Amino acid sequence: MPAKTKKSELVYPVEEPPAPGAVIEMAPGILWARIPLPFRLDHINVYLIDDGAGWAVLDTGIGNEATRALWEAMAGGVLAGRAFTRLIVTHHHPDHIGLAGWLCERFGLPLLTSETSYLLCQNVSLSPGALDAKPYRDFYLRHGLDAGSTQRVATQGHAYLKMVSGLPPTFERLVAGDTLRIGGRSFDVLTGNGHAPEQVMLYCAADNLFLAADQVLAKITPNISVWAVNPKGDPLGRYIRSLAEIKQRIPVDALVLPGHQLPFRGLHARTDELIAHHEKRCLLIADACREAPRSAAELVPVLFTRQLDPHQMSFAFSETLAHVNYMLGRGELAWAETEGGVERVVAAT
Repeated sequence: MPAKTKKSELVYPVEEPPAPGAVIEMAPGILWARIPLPFRLDHINVYLIDDGAGWAVLDTGIGNEATRALWEAMAGGVLAGRAFTRLIVTHHHPDHIGLAGWLCERFGLPLLTSETSYLLCQNVSLSPGALDAKPYRDFYLRHGLDAGSTQRVATQGHAYLKMVSGLPPTFERLVAGDTLRIGGRSFDVLTGNGHAPEQVMLYCAADNLFLAADQVLAKITPNISVWAVNPKGDPLGRYIRSLAEIKQRIPVDALVLPGHQLPFRGLHARTDELIAHHEKRCLLIADACREAPRSAAELVPVLFTRQLDPHQMSFAFSETLAHVNYMLGRGELAWAETEGGVERVVAAT
């Protein structure tokens, strides 16, 4: 019997993930593999899609020796006898694109991704030192992080962004509205925002399969962050719009193949739950800002009560600021008078 969560009414066709180096067939010609990550979120799902002459690969894992060794083991083990045909990358985060350069060179693959994903990854790969530069540090300081925390986040917290093997010099662009033929299947190309700009998702209407990347996950909420390069951006507003579009576009009973955790059915219930989760967080921020003006750093423990390491703090801080910017845009918060160079917000009503 498939496992079922009472809260979300999600149904899991498979109760346990594949072990590293193994695969599970989720539909005819659709294989699911799992690659370990050295973070609190300790894995990424990758998929292999029957492409006629071989397997099209969806996402990569990070660029380290352990991940390269696992791909070599799969190519010579469970996937032996059929070549890889092309690499599709959903978005620019290192756990999804980190090994793209190596995989493309090692197996002679073309890279397919969105233009935004390609350029954002290239920016980090070509200028890794920029992550530690003064504008990034000032961003954290301006929103209330102390000097010590800023130092740790700007160095240790950003280190994962550099876990990439570079990219090939050319790529094939995927754009929302495209139709992508993979073997005998046609996939509609969708893109979503919030978690990552122009994140690629694929939907096969004939088989009711939705490769959702990180836009919709079964039990955790994807990180939605404001970063220093776009400090007044509204990724949370874009994410909520994207969830509404997904619910309208993808049928309720689609099999969702996500970038992390277990594949599931129950997409509409999960999109509703994700929207409610963020609205609840906005209420927590509003309550705190009625008591006193708060910086983004002072609001982090309102949303994240556990102890955070530098890697986690960089995400927690930037996600908190995403909620602040979203609420400023909706008129629920207003800027207070700046004190000591730190920007704070108050509840507007």
